[in-house]
Amino acid sequence: QVQLVESGGGLVQPGGSLRLSCAASGNTLDDYTVGWFHQPPGKEREGVSCIDVSDGSRHFADSVKGRFTISRDNAKNIVYLQMNSLKPEDTGVYYCAADPRANVRAMCVLTSVRKNLQVWGQGTLVTVSS
Repeated sequence: QVQLVESGGGLVQPGGSLRLSCAASGNTLDDYTVGWFHQPPGKEREGVSCIDVSDGSRHFADSVKGRFTISRDNAKNIVYLQMNSLKPEDTGVYYCAADPRANVRAMCVLTSVRKNLQVWGQGTLVTVSS
């Protein structure tokens, strides 16, 4: 079973950038779909961006298109979320999750898929504020 650890969160001013890392251990991510999810304070967790590590296909939520990118480093077994032009509404805890069978779009978009994901990291807090 793969285990995930997120890092890279912090306090940043509006318009700033952060790079989040989702580091995996226990198994290679080569055959997984990995997603980044955002949970604003007091709200539901929602998909931000997902990547099929094996073929590189990606999905982005409309709210982050053009601002966020997702990438993987297969050698290091890490998936990154590069967040640029950050806005106050990007504030919240960011979690990564991995699944060996999920479709990349379904993982990000469908609540039913998200709620059945078994492997999650502990989350990393991002605060966008001046």
